[in-house]
Amino acid sequence: MKFVDEVSIFVKAGDGGNGMMSFRREKFIEKGGPNGGDGGDGGSVFLEAVENLNTLVDYRYTRRFQAANGQKGGSTDCTGAKGDDLILPVPIGTTVIDASTQEIIGDLTRAGQRLMVAQGGWHGLGNTRFKSSTNRAPRQTTPGKPGESRDLKLEMKVLADVGLLGLPNAGKSTLIRSVSAAKPKVADYPFTTLVPNLGVVSVGPYKSFVVADIPGLIEGAAEGAGLGIRFLKHLTRTRLLLHLVDMAPLDGSDPADDAETILNELSRFSPALVERDRWLVLNKADQLLEDEREERLKAVVERLQWTGPVFVISALEREGTEALSQAIMRYLDERTLRIEEDPAFAEALAELDQRIEDEGRARLQELDDRRALRRAGVKPVGEEDDDFDGDDDDDEDGAEIIYVR
Repeated sequence: MKFVDEVSIFVKAGDGGNGMMSFRREKFIEKGGPNGGDGGDGGSVFLEAVENLNTLVDYRYTRRFQAANGQKGGSTDCTGAKGDDLILPVPIGTTVIDASTQEIIGDLTRAGQRLMVAQGGWHGLGNTRFKSSTNRAPRQTTPGKPGESRDLKLEMKVLADVGLLGLPNAGKSTLIRSVSAAKPKVADYPFTTLVPNLGVVSVGPYKSFVVADIPGLIEGAAEGAGLGIRFLKHLTRTRLLLHLVDMAPLDGSDPADDAETILNELSRFSPALVERDRWLVLNKADQLLEDEREERLKAVVERLQWTGPVFVISALEREGTEALSQAIMRYLDERTLRIEEDPAFAEALAELDQRIEDEGRARLQELDDRRALRRAGVKPVGEEDDDFDGDDDDDEDGAEIIYVR
């Protein structure tokens, strides 16, 4: 199934049914009086989080949804039928945003949670409602109210306890394969992971946590290089980040430089996300001798001025992965206990989560706006002119240069 984490849809609630104007007409009953019934309410539109979905692909091509209208009222004081509500299933972790105002309408974070996104129209009144001692034969009715309509943007963020962060080929997919039953693609070339993957890590009876593996970042990802930073939003709801660093890169690069590159891209996406608890995990230790491990470990720690936990592992050989999993489980248990016992700590975490959400959304919106300007042939403010902007370029001799892409 194709992974789709952002869609735009239009929803329309049902209109209310009109009220009925009717009078009782029966043999031997003179002036039977009004008996027109009310119309039925229009159906509303709801979004409901369900467990068996992990993508928004169902809304990629079908983007208009409308609930049923209410039926008009009938004679003999019969009320029209109410329109059926429309319930649209979405994955857990879906954020619902009003596309016109960018206001967050709701966040569906648990199974069975339901959110009304369009209210059905109210029913119209039949002429029975208007009878009185001075108005014995009312001919007034009211029409049903139109249902609400909205343009919505749905954003899905995977819900995981731990997020893996690193350059392509740092070993993120290998790690998730070694500690869980997930089987993401693994190969000796970059960008083998194109969509986020989830794995459940079991460390004992009734003890487990979820790990999210996102596509790797490269230098310039904040400006759209590689796969860009659009998948970084899936790390905004994790409790802990594991920063994976390849200790023996095939291209001969410095692991300390690689680690610094990721931090730079992370801070450009969201400075608050850098404040999230993060552990340093040096991978592929099996490819180095003991003294080389220590030397590269020391270089990375000094370059990053790292003061947090550091783990040296080999995901391929499963060396150190058990100790890492146990440490993560202890951290998550202690964190949960502290949230329950320390309201100030829980409030600080909630404030950090909100800052990360706001900064990430603002950054992604900025990138979308810049792309829209480029498509319109307008150079975004602060961007240098490039060679593919449609302008004619000349060399020193005045000859026209034609660029081939």
